[in-house]
Amino acid sequence: MRRTRHLAAIGAMAALTVTLAACGGSQEPAASAPAPMSRAPMSSTPTAAGDGVTTNADVFGPACSQLPQGDAPGSLNNMGPQPVASAASTNPLLTTLVTAVGAVPGLADTLNGQQAITVFAPYNGAFDEVRNAVGEQAFNGLLGNPQQLGGLLSYHVVPERYDAAGLVEAGTVTELAGGNVTISGTADAPTVTDGQGNTATVLCGNIPTSNATVFVIDRVLMPAG
Repeated sequence: MRRTRHLAAIGAMAALTVTLAACGGSQEPAASAPAPMSRAPMSSTPTAAGDGVTTNADVFGPACSQLPQGDAPGSLNNMGPQPVASAASTNPLLTTLVTAVGAVPGLADTLNGQQAITVFAPYNGAFDEVRNAVGEQAFNGLLGNPQQLGGLLSYHVVPERYDAAGLVEAGTVTELAGGNVTISGTADAPTVTDGQGNTATVLCGNIPTSNATVFVIDRVLMPAG
């Protein structure tokens, strides 16, 4: 199993390397790159399975115990009343993601302004895998290209709000970038497969914020092409 996950990681990182190479050769994004988040249309239409809103009692996953407890910053109690970007800013599992969002002008405000979205949030270790695979210079190049980075991040947001059961029932959901991800497994242990065929597991899911349901995942998702 560890070998399978390692091979999958190599495939995703190779795709990211191609994306970064495209960034270095032109000021324009590659033709297959998703549109930047700040320009992508969003919908607040509830899903057929329900409105996707969760409570602290619905949160599950092996990494949830790593969150601060009580009302401390980054705790479920603290994140719940806040919009998603503000909530994520205090989550200790998502510090690298927060840095990436902050590198795209206006993206945090755009996320906070939506009414019903689902966010697949790669934990810090997922970004560490990317950095180790492509090298520090290429990784920093991505962080320094807001248009390219915004497109990649938009592939982690669904413009409808789902809880885990709704995701599994849907089977496939469309990201803001225009590509799809496939949901498998069960509501207690869903998996997310990206356009490159690489599968992420949920480390802490059904996290409620005021405008989004968040799923912390163990890899950076990559679109097809």
